[in-house]
Amino acid sequence: MDLRGPMKKLTDAKISSAVSKLPGWKVANAKLHREYKFPDFAHAFGFMATAAPLIEKMQHHPEWANVYNKVTVDLTTHDAGGITQKDVDLAVLLEGIAKKLA
Repeated sequence: MDLRGPMKKLTDAKISSAVSKLPGWKVANAKLHREYKFPDFAHAFGFMATAAPLIEKMQHHPEWANVYNKVTVDLTTHDAGGITQKDVDLAVLLEGIAKKLA
């Protein structure tokens, strides 16, 4: 999956459709948003460490933060000025990793 290159913002309908298929995700402040809760810090940090090389390969980086057992993620494509398919694809990737660590 090569997601480099210019992307266009998704329509509200496409964003709503994508969010409906991503449990726990919502749109907040014009970004895809999710808060993951893990059993402990090691699992939360492990989630981020596992995702990092795959995110780097996508060349599309999240706005995320970790506090103890929680990881908060916000996704937007700054170059496009909003949510794009890159953000949806990254959310799907993160969901797959989180399910394996749950």
